[in-house]
Amino acid sequence: MAGNRLTLVYDGECGFCEGLARWVRRRDRRGRVDVRPSQEAGLIERLGLTRSEVARASWAVEVGGARFEGAAGISRVLRELGGGWPAVGWLYRVPPVRWVEDRYYARVARRRSWW
Repeated sequence: MAGNRLTLVYDGECGFCEGLARWVRRRDRRGRVDVRPSQEAGLIERLGLTRSEVARASWAVEVGGARFEGAAGISRVLRELGGGWPAVGWLYRVPPVRWVEDRYYARVARRRSWW
C-alpha cells in the first residue's frame, strides 16, 4: 500500500475485473488509488484480508485499515477519482441505489470466471 492511497484489491484472473482495474487507473489522475491484483505476493496479508474474502469480492482498503467489500468498495474508489465520479460514488449511501448496486455486484462476482 503506497503512502496515503486507497488500495483496490481485485481478482487479477478475471477479465472483467482487469478491465475495471484499467478503467480506474486511467481515471485516477490524482494518484489516489493503488490498484493491485489479489494474487500479488503478500498483498492480502499486509491488508488484513483472507483468501476467502478476496475470492468472494473486490476490496477497497484505506490506509487506516477501513475495508469496503464489493459494490461498497467500488463506490469508495469512485469517490477518489476526478470528474463527476465522486458524486456517483456517494450515491451508494442512498438505500435504493445501494440495494441495486449490491445485487448487480453479486451477480457479476458470481459469474466473473465467464469473462
